[in-house]
Amino acid sequence: MEIPLLYDICIIFVLSICCLLICHRLHVPAIVGFLLTGLIAGPHGLALVQADGEVEILAEVGIILLLFTIGIEFSLDHLLQVKRTVLIGGPLQVGFTLLATFIIARHFGMVANQAIFVGCLSAVSSTVIVMKLLQERDETRTPHGRTALGILIFQDIAIVPMILITPILAGEASEVNQALISLLAKGAVMVVVVIVGAKYVVPLMLSQVLRTRSREVFLLSVLAICLAVTWVTSIFGVSLALGAFLAGLIVSESESSHDALGHISPFRDVFTSFFFVSVGMLFDFHVLIEKPLLIAGLAIGVLAAKSIVAGAVTSSIGYPLRTAILAGLALSQVGEFAFILSNEGIKHGLFSEANYKLFLAVSVITMAATPIVVSVSGRVADGILRLRLPKRLVSGLRQTHSKPNPEQSNHIIIIGFGINGKNVAKAAAAAELPYVVIEMNNEIVRSARTNGEPIFFGDAVHDAVLHHANIKSARVVVVAISDDASSRRIVGTARALNHAAHIIVRTRHIAEVEPLYHAGANEVIPEEFETSVEIFTRVLMEYLVPHDEIERFIADVRADGYKMFRTPSKDMLSLPHRDVHLPDLEISVLRVDKRSPFVEKTLEEIKLRKTFEVSVVAILRNGQVLPNPHGDMRIEVDDEVYLLGHPEKIAQIADLFDFPESQDSTRSEDFSLNEI
Repeated sequence: MEIPLLYDICIIFVLSICCLLICHRLHVPAIVGFLLTGLIAGPHGLALVQADGEVEILAEVGIILLLFTIGIEFSLDHLLQVKRTVLIGGPLQVGFTLLATFIIARHFGMVANQAIFVGCLSAVSSTVIVMKLLQERDETRTPHGRTALGILIFQDIAIVPMILITPILAGEASEVNQALISLLAKGAVMVVVVIVGAKYVVPLMLSQVLRTRSREVFLLSVLAICLAVTWVTSIFGVSLALGAFLAGLIVSESESSHDALGHISPFRDVFTSFFFVSVGMLFDFHVLIEKPLLIAGLAIGVLAAKSIVAGAVTSSIGYPLRTAILAGLALSQVGEFAFILSNEGIKHGLFSEANYKLFLAVSVITMAATPIVVSVSGRVADGILRLRLPKRLVSGLRQTHSKPNPEQSNHIIIIGFGINGKNVAKAAAAAELPYVVIEMNNEIVRSARTNGEPIFFGDAVHDAVLHHANIKSARVVVVAISDDASSRRIVGTARALNHAAHIIVRTRHIAEVEPLYHAGANEVIPEEFETSVEIFTRVLMEYLVPHDEIERFIADVRADGYKMFRTPSKDMLSLPHRDVHLPDLEISVLRVDKRSPFVEKTLEEIKLRKTFEVSVVAILRNGQVLPNPHGDMRIEVDDEVYLLGHPEKIAQIADLFDFPESQDSTRSEDFSLNEI
């Protein structure tokens, strides 16, 4: 029996692999490869795929899973940190983009209602593409990543009223007021559902699921939560992307959120590819051939205009110019939900078929260009910052300043007040060391300031901000931010201003170690390497390598700048050769049951070492550790006895300590100390 969808999926996978291999050779982002796959296989290409509707369904599943995982990674706490961006930046971006498009459209002779509708189409950006790129680049928690997400959240909310006003623009205003009231009511209910679900329902549900210790049950439960929340929010008129993001936020409050992310990620990557393929299938290459200059001009105009508006909005809410440029370029494309809105426009006569094809061509080109635009955005920002611009614009229009202490010296400058920055600040405070914090999130600055933290707002890539923190008198500079490009610039600037400062940088990427050392860092702490050190430490401990040798080895690895991990050679560092690591010995812990024949007997009486070749190295009693117990120490009920010996020997006496529940109550009488 032939299954058409299976044939189409095979065609998409095979063609995607070919396109991705070509893109990899050309160093082109994978998203472009998927778009190219859709263009070739779609109805306007070779027409290899027939089941367009089914592919769109798979694409929607990809959208749901992608935004669901982003919601898990982001969490409600991070969402609250960008509430200013959502509530102020989002409306400003949508409003000014709509206004700019309206003015341009009217200038070229478009009637007012159609110009407003085109403004709505251009105001939204692609949540899926932007968040996918930021996630791949590990920039979702950077200032520009948080700003982009905040604006995208508002755009996904705004698409609903845009759809509602479409009939009004077409002169069909019946029952619109009632629809708006219904929308507000549904929105209020949705907020309550999300908060209650995140704080109470889902954590309780997942805790019960985890008790089963079944991967299958856990995976199905997580998927059920994702799809159920998305479905419920879609009933309220919310887009699938926003609904899935809210579902992820709900799961993020659970202790098992990271485990859920690990289970979902493989499915996300597969289904997300269908989304990009489906977008590529919309592109009509014949339209591009007929009007190449018009489409190219419109696409460039859209990218430039949206970048300027989004960047200006980001700057207006207090972020430095570099963050504004990065966020603006990330939001420069037309979004996928504009396709839904354009279909509404055709239905109500606001959009002609010719304009619709032109719109699709421009939209797909801007989407395809986004990976390239984002990849060069850092260099664009660096080039613009070399120009002579007002310092107020460069460093941020709404800075929260604290007066620098001119007498402060020998202090620590902590750049970034995330988890690592906060931990460094706590340690400095506990050691009574002077420190000052620089942070780019104004909300975090205000919150920390109320708690008495010596913190101020600013972008540390600028000399003026570091001067404000008395960089010339600082002894240590700790860079604990997630933006690798900014970290390199900060290190270079700090080193130029203070040649004697000890600069320590945290990075999440191995590739950044060498550039950061080259920029002037004294120490670079890559998270991947530190995890490797910790794991290998546990391995060496399991092989009973002496503690001093382990510490010396770790010190050598760190002192060598992790060169052992950064080179393919295996001869960089070595531990002293040891012929025997005693792998056949283990330390086990046994709890003393009240029915054990050892209760109230001394270690001398039970003769474990003589009979079973097992030694008691410690006893944990009432929370107190009793190391190296002597022979006349008595065993008590609920003692935790630490035994050193061969695993088989320990197994032989395990039942003499901790009786299984299934054993007969008379079993203890079978064991006589005389026999032992």
